[in-house]
Amino acid sequence: MKIIKMILVTGSLAYDYIMDFPGKFAEHILPEKIHMINVSFLVDQMIKNFGGTAGNISYSLSLLGVKVSLFGCVGKDFGPYKDFLKENEIETKYLKVMEDKYTTTGFGVTDKSDNQIWGFYQGADIHSDLLSVRSIREKIDFGIVSPQNPKAMNKFVCEYKEEQIPYLYDPGMQLPRLTNPELETGIRGATILIGNDYEMTVMEKRLTNWKGLVEKKILITTMAEKGVKIDYTGKSFTVNAAKAKSVCDPVGAGDAFRGGFMAGFMRNFSLPVCARMGAVAAVYTVEKYGTTTHKYTIEDFCRRYKENYKESLSL
Repeated sequence: MKIIKMILVTGSLAYDYIMDFPGKFAEHILPEKIHMINVSFLVDQMIKNFGGTAGNISYSLSLLGVKVSLFGCVGKDFGPYKDFLKENEIETKYLKVMEDKYTTTGFGVTDKSDNQIWGFYQGADIHSDLLSVRSIREKIDFGIVSPQNPKAMNKFVCEYKEEQIPYLYDPGMQLPRLTNPELETGIRGATILIGNDYEMTVMEKRLTNWKGLVEKKILITTMAEKGVKIDYTGKSFTVNAAKAKSVCDPVGAGDAFRGGFMAGFMRNFSLPVCARMGAVAAVYTVEKYGTTTHKYTIEDFCRRYKENYKESLSL
């Protein structure tokens, strides 16, 4: 049963071609020849996956019983992905199909050290900044702004602020394309700021007023197998990563964490419980090849939560 509060998720919706390279990139890239790189990696596994940050986050939210709607632009080839979203009770009525474009597509190669090389075709998402959150008449309880067309990200954070809608800000892979003033605007209006330890370091170095900006934010720093650190109102704590039964594919773990965390946050759970929920959601996807190929019931999730953190969870 879905909880009544609605989350609107913006970000990339993409077909992901994920490939596994059985070696290490470092063995094929010569540092002294980096200016004239020309390499090819023979992969031994590939999957075409329904992905993108917005799709991945929404998938975990829906599995955990949260009412979630997607907002953005998709291409003329989006049909199979739309069917998948509907099957998983994710609202698609706010997606706009651009008939002259294909859906965003990502091509990623992961080596055996979990290093990744990605290439992205932006596709229909190039038009997402033409959309407006104000066009949605349904009450939005919370927004998630995840990586996509930077113009759209900048527009949505301003509209959320003007409409007094709380939101999570996740600049992620768009950090190099966001200017310092744009980044500052996104952070200033956010309730939650999230990024991995590398992204947080980049933001802190770029923004001279960093401490003042994040002072009253829920600051979430993900650290892969080292867990997650949360800073809020001068207090800081760390939650250990959940234990994986096997590690198959790390792609999408961060997005699953975001979905798990927000599923707790929308239920007004404490921040430590939200972080643990995020960690359990993340571990499910690393055990499967692909970002939205895993599945679990609420009962499965609560059992896994108790196995890892020795306390009961009721959803």
